This record gives sequence, C-alpha cells and structure tokens, in this order.
Amino acid sequence: MSPLIKTILLLSASNVFMTFAWYAHLRELSAKPWYIAALISWGIALFEYLLQVPANRIGYQQLELGQLKVLQEVITLAVFVPFSLLYMKQPLSWNFVWASLCLCGAVYFMFRK
Repeated sequence: MSPLIKTILLLSASNVFMTFAWYAHLRELSAKPWYIAALISWGIALFEYLLQVPANRIGYQQLELGQLKVLQEVITLAVFVPFSLLYMKQPLSWNFVWASLCLCGAVYFMFRK
C-alpha cells in the first residue's frame, strides 16, 4: 500500500476519534460537569493521536507540510459533515457545500506544481 493511501486511511480514522472527542460530549454528556466531558474527550483523543502521529510521519515522506495540512482539513470536513448530519442531527446546510468548494481551492493551490 502506498504511503499516501496509508496516510489518508490513518488520518480518516484519526478524524473519527477527533470529531467524537471534540463534539460528541455536546450530545452525550451535556448534563455532566465540563471536567467530566473533558476527561472523557481526552481519553478519546488519545486514540486520535495514536493514529494521527504515524499518519503524519508517513505522509511527510511524500507530501510537503502544507499539502499534509490541507489533506487533513479535507478529511476533517469529509468526516465532520456526516457526523454533524447523522450523529448530531444537524440540518443539511449549503454552508457545507461552500466550505467544500473553498477547500477545493486550497487543494488546488497547495498541490499545483
């Protein structure tokens, strides 16, 4: 498997953990004190870092740092939109489309030769 594919897969899995660590407490732990939510989020975030650190090390073998960051942002939005719609039950918004188009521009400028 190519380093780029490994990077994308690891960053995607990492982002699932990150998204839950950052936002799931808003739904699941809203009645608990903030420090309980923070401790649980830190526990979830550990798994994010266990995937994200090797992903970035692998990706940095083929990508420039800016390219790696933009790839991360694209993956973040690709994970966040379904999370927002399906898990958090947020309404579908045109803002997701506009944000995606902006990221397409970022991808273009970071990956062009």
